[in-house]
Amino acid sequence: MTMITNLIIDLALTYVATVTFGVLINVPRRGLNVGGWISTVSFLVYRLCLMLHTGIALANLVGALLIGILSMQAARYKKMPVINFNIPSMVPFVPGGQAYQMVKNFALGNNSLALSYLLQVVVIAGAIAFGFLLAELFNRLQARLMLKLSSRWRHEHRHNPKL
Repeated sequence: MTMITNLIIDLALTYVATVTFGVLINVPRRGLNVGGWISTVSFLVYRLCLMLHTGIALANLVGALLIGILSMQAARYKKMPVINFNIPSMVPFVPGGQAYQMVKNFALGNNSLALSYLLQVVVIAGAIAFGFLLAELFNRLQARLMLKLSSRWRHEHRHNPKL
């Protein structure tokens, strides 16, 4: 199969996995479709980053950043908690394969290979956490900017020389 066909299949399976995991953890029905699309779009950006040879850490960082930003926007739109969108959307990014290989190689006595997988797991998990941190920063800056640009705020603070 071609690379485009593989990508389309991966995106479809990403959507299905996200929605299925959302059902498993009792995400409300009205949030499942949006969560699936957030995951699919984020996974597409992740795969494009990997195709551009940016490295697995930067690809996971960008994917987590996009999940965090889109989840906050979806939470505002749907009036639901953010966790209903970002937890199911993280399913494709979890480094489960590397964690399995790490444990397997530790059990078999291949300590150097196991440490290599351990490093991958730590880097991926750190990139995901940092991506969520940056997304939260972005969302707070966006909220502050929207507040400043609103006409009510400008009207209330028009005589304040510090602003």
